[in-house]
Amino acid sequence: MVADGARAALIGPRGDVVWMCAPRWHDDAVFSVLLGGPGTFAVSPTDSRYVWGGQYEDGTLIWVSRWVTATGIIECREALAYPGDPTRAVLLRRISAALGPASVRMIMDARANFGKHKMTRLSCHDGVWTARSGNLRVRLVGAPGAKSGDDGLEAVFDLAEGEYHDLVLEISDHQLPEEPAEPGPTWSATENAWHSVVPRFDNTISADDCRQSYAVLRGMTGVGGAMVAASTMGLPERAEQKRNYDYRYAWIRDQCYVGQAVAACKMFPLLDDAVGFVASRLLADGPDMRPAYTTEGGQVPDEWDVGLPGYPGGAGRAGNWVNDQFQLDAFGESLLLFAAAAENDRLDLEQWKAAEICADAIMARWQEPDAGMWELDNRRWAHSRLICAAGLRAIGRNAPPQQGAKWTSQADTLITDVASDCLHPSGRWQRAPDDDRVDASLLLPVIRGALPPDDPRSVATLKAVQDNLARDRYLYRFRQDGRALAKSEGAFLLCGFDMAMALHQSGETTEAIRWFERNRAACGSPGLFTEEYDVEQRQLRGNFPQAFVHAAMLETSRRLADPPPPWRGLGS
Repeated sequence: MVADGARAALIGPRGDVVWMCAPRWHDDAVFSVLLGGPGTFAVSPTDSRYVWGGQYEDGTLIWVSRWVTATGIIECREALAYPGDPTRAVLLRRISAALGPASVRMIMDARANFGKHKMTRLSCHDGVWTARSGNLRVRLVGAPGAKSGDDGLEAVFDLAEGEYHDLVLEISDHQLPEEPAEPGPTWSATENAWHSVVPRFDNTISADDCRQSYAVLRGMTGVGGAMVAASTMGLPERAEQKRNYDYRYAWIRDQCYVGQAVAACKMFPLLDDAVGFVASRLLADGPDMRPAYTTEGGQVPDEWDVGLPGYPGGAGRAGNWVNDQFQLDAFGESLLLFAAAAENDRLDLEQWKAAEICADAIMARWQEPDAGMWELDNRRWAHSRLICAAGLRAIGRNAPPQQGAKWTSQADTLITDVASDCLHPSGRWQRAPDDDRVDASLLLPVIRGALPPDDPRSVATLKAVQDNLARDRYLYRFRQDGRALAKSEGAFLLCGFDMAMALHQSGETTEAIRWFERNRAACGSPGLFTEEYDVEQRQLRGNFPQAFVHAAMLETSRRLADPPPPWRGLGS
C-alpha cells in the first residue's frame, strides 16, 4: 500500500495497481481489479519469468518493487505524492535498471465508478496524455510514445543499466492544474515530508516496525484528522461466508486506539488529529455520536452493490451498516483518548467540553443495549460498560476534584452493574447477561484501568481467555460455536497484542514478549497487518491494511520497553 492521507493504492506483485479509490477514500474505485473489476495501472517486466520482491524505504510509505529476471534486476519506486491533495491523486512511479538492462511494459487504463466508465477524450499533447473517465480527469506524464486501444494506454520502456524512467499519473474530480506535476521536485517533496513526520521510536522494543506502523497510520490519516479503518472494502475473513465490510471510513473506536498508542510513545501529531476529529463529532452530535463517519465527518452510506464479482469468498458491496448502530464503548474509548491528551497537556477548552459531553452521554445511555465492540446484536455487553468505567476513571484523574470524584463514582456504578449480571460463577467476567462465554475484549478494560490487574475478577478473566481462546500464542475473539477456534474465524491480531499488554501489566514480562513477537510476525512480506490471521494456513484475512492492528503493535512495543507500571488505585 502507498497512501497520502487522502487515498491509497494497492500494488500487486506484477506491478499492477489493483485498487485505488479517487479522489477520496470512500469514493468509487478507479482501479478495481482487487474485486474483479476492470481498470489498472501496471508496470511490469516484459519477460514473463521473474521473481518478485520489494520493501518500504525506512519510515515512509515509499515502496520499491523489485523483479529479478534472467537478464538482471528491475526496480520500480512507487508513492503517492505526500502529503496528498484531497482533490487530486498524484501517483509516482520511477522505473530503474538496477542491474543489467531492463525492459518494462506499462498499461494504464483508468475506469471510474468501479469500472463503469472507460477513458474518453484521450489525447496526447507535447508528450502528455489527458483523458476523462466518468467525472474524473486523468493525466499521464512519461509515456509520449504510448499506443491507445480498448485496454487504455500501452508502452514498452527499454533502459540500459543505471538508467531510470519516471511516470506520473494524476487523477481528480476537479480541474487539473495547468502544469503537470514534475517528477523530480515531487519525489523530493514526498521524501522530505515522510522523513519529517515519522520519528525514530527509540523508546520501543521494535523501532523499525514501529516506524513502519506509524507511517501506515500517518498515511491513512487525512488533513482533517480522520483516519480510515482500512484502505479496502469487501476482503473477507472467511471464504464462502459472504461477510462483507467496507472499512474506508473513520471509526471512532479505531481513532481512539491510535491516539492512545501514539500518546504512550509521546508522538503527539496523530494524537492531536484523533482528539480533534473525535471532539468535533461529540460537539456536533453529543450522545447521538455515531460509531463511524466519512473522513469529512459525514454519514456513512448504507450498503449497496457496486456491480463487481467481489474478492473470492466476499462480495462487491460498498457502504456499511454501522451507520444504524449504537456502540456504547466508543464513548468510553473517547474518554480514554481525551485523558491521554490531558495527561500530556494537549486538551484545549473546547475539547474538554467534548469530554464532558461524552461523560454525560455515558451516564444517559449506559443501560441501553448496544452493538458492542464486535458490532453484533444489541445486548448489554460487559466490555462496553467496563471500558466506559475505565474512561470515566481516566478522565476523572485529570478533572477538578469535585468533577473527578463524580466521574469516579459513576465508574464504580458501572462496575457494580456489570458485576450484578456479567460475573460468571467461576469468578471471571462473561460477555453479556445472557451469554456466559469468554471474550478476549474483556482484557482491555483492565489494561485501561477499569479494575486492578490483581483484582480476582481480572486474574480469573485473564486465565480464562488464555485457557479458552489462545492457540500457539495467537488469540481468538470468542468461541463462535462448537467448532475448533480456527474453523470459525481467524486469530484476531488486536487481541493478541492486548494479551501481550495484559501479561506485561500482570508482571509476566517474558511471556508478554513471546506473545508480542508471535503476533508481530503475522504480517505479509511488506510488513502490513490485516484484522485476522489464519493460524493453520498462515494467511492474512480481511481488509488490508487494518489500522488498529498497527496501532496495537505500536503501543505494545512501547509498553513492553518499560517495567510493568504500578497500579494506580481506584480513585487515584
